[in-house]
Amino acid sequence: MAAEATPAPPSTSFQLILGSSSVARRKILAEMGYKFDVMTANIDEKSIRREKPEELVLVLAEAKADAIMSRINISDYRKDGVDPTLLITSDIVVVHNGIIKEKPTSKEEASQFLKGYSGGHVSTVGSVVVTNLKSEKRCSAVDIAEVYFHEIPDEVIQNLIDEGVVFNVAGGLLLEHPLVLPFVEAVVGSTDSVMGLHKALTEKLIHDALVSP
Repeated sequence: MAAEATPAPPSTSFQLILGSSSVARRKILAEMGYKFDVMTANIDEKSIRREKPEELVLVLAEAKADAIMSRINISDYRKDGVDPTLLITSDIVVVHNGIIKEKPTSKEEASQFLKGYSGGHVSTVGSVVVTNLKSEKRCSAVDIAEVYFHEIPDEVIQNLIDEGVVFNVAGGLLLEHPLVLPFVEAVVGSTDSVMGLHKALTEKLIHDALVSP
């Protein structure tokens, strides 16, 4: 699949905070050429529910932003002469057979998820929310991608579960993992979106958040 062209970073001087502990999101944002600080929200995601995946990922990303903002001295970011600081938060779920799948909570659930994907396909629904801490402007969007799989051997699934990394990602889906990659038949949409942060979408929201309300 051809690589997507990423727009050049905005010329306006600003600071970035990534509101996520995700290694994949840190890697993607660094690949985009940005330097950033990292903060985590530590919210109870299970207490926030929506039936539609598009609504769920948006409300969760907004809740993460609100939680981080509640812990910082927001007035420091709104002083005259201070460059804008943008807070990026996001969320992603996997949808398989119409069912929303978040991070697996047990080995049995992880096994069920991965065996269900074998020889089939899933959708990923991801949100990006960019909040300008100086102007209070918030921009958000949702992106959907699809992943098609070849048959995944049981021993590969067991190795992924034993390694433990599947418990840190939505649906236990690790597209970039060397054990998974050989069994990915096709990706319809953005690979970085499946990994947790759509580059082009994030770039657009950064630009939008820097424009005066």
